[in-house]
Amino acid sequence: MVKSCWKPSVEGEDAEVSGKVDGLLWHKDLGNHVYGDYSMAVVQANNSLEDRSQLESGPLVCSNDNMGPQGTFIGVYDGHGGYEASQFVNDNLFSNLMRLAGEEGSVTESVIKKAYRATDEGFLSMVKRKWMSKPEIASTGTCCLVGIICNGMLYIANSGDSRVVLGRVERAMREVAAIQLSAEHNVNIETVRDEVRSKHPFDSEIVVLKQQVWRVKGLIQVSRSIGDAYLKKAEFNREPLPLKFRLAEPFFKPILSCEPSISSQKLNPHDQFLIFASDGLWEHLSNQEAVNIVSNNPRNGIARRLVKAAMREAARKREMRLADLEKLEAGVRRHFHDDITVIVVFINPKLTESNSPWGSPLSIKAGWPVNP
Repeated sequence: MVKSCWKPSVEGEDAEVSGKVDGLLWHKDLGNHVYGDYSMAVVQANNSLEDRSQLESGPLVCSNDNMGPQGTFIGVYDGHGGYEASQFVNDNLFSNLMRLAGEEGSVTESVIKKAYRATDEGFLSMVKRKWMSKPEIASTGTCCLVGIICNGMLYIANSGDSRVVLGRVERAMREVAAIQLSAEHNVNIETVRDEVRSKHPFDSEIVVLKQQVWRVKGLIQVSRSIGDAYLKKAEFNREPLPLKFRLAEPFFKPILSCEPSISSQKLNPHDQFLIFASDGLWEHLSNQEAVNIVSNNPRNGIARRLVKAAMREAARKREMRLADLEKLEAGVRRHFHDDITVIVVFINPKLTESNSPWGSPLSIKAGWPVNP
């Protein structure tokens, strides 16, 4: 049995205290993690905020005998169909990772995959328990982007179409280069469509083009997610699920997968920062534009600055001023931009090489409470 050694700081236990709310915008302008500074922001566009996110920093591997290496965990969970799946991931993925890393003695790609799988299975179990009283949660899901910095290594895991971009100083360039680290699973990308078709060779309508947008079974753009029980188990694709989510033909294998694409690499002394964001940001800013904003402005409030830049571009596309866009209410705002979540994590190379103990563990979750 692995003991828990995760005791977050008092500030981290209450994101309302450590962050600020300004209308539909929540932001934590600057804080410290094990390896440097961080900045977080999220703006709501949907009727209820569907994005969730978190940053955890402290010992990542706990055993009966001691606390393991220091590390930082970053999670961005872009929900769809509601907030239930993203909230579940926000509540359970990190604890699953800690438990599994403790059992195996370290953070590995295998441990991360197992944590995704355990979290997905946990959500599907909840759907089964609530099937008769709340069947609509079978159609909620979430993209799941995770970054882990530990022992001088950077692990990136992603299911869905959120994205992380690294800002690295290149000797041959005067500007900081943008390097995309995550693989995305959106069937509007041809290679992703090909992958889905190869897994379902006997289904000619596994991906369908509707109104110039490719969707899995004509329903959803992402091919991997946590949740979306109605496309993973046929028992949840029937009454009392709302008719618009029900498929005409039964299926005998999961249509969507929770399996993340994972990469790992040793941190480079020239790696300056990481931008983790839901696709609401990348819809309006290119990788290099986002990196330029971070590298050319003060750290304090930089995540909020990125969110505002995306909103400004969304307003410009509709020939509006940002100030007018910000007056729109949740729900109406969704016609102009999506929920947008951004976490910027700065990396101090001197700290990544140090094994010295680091204060109290930090736990912060972005946004505001939503009553189930």
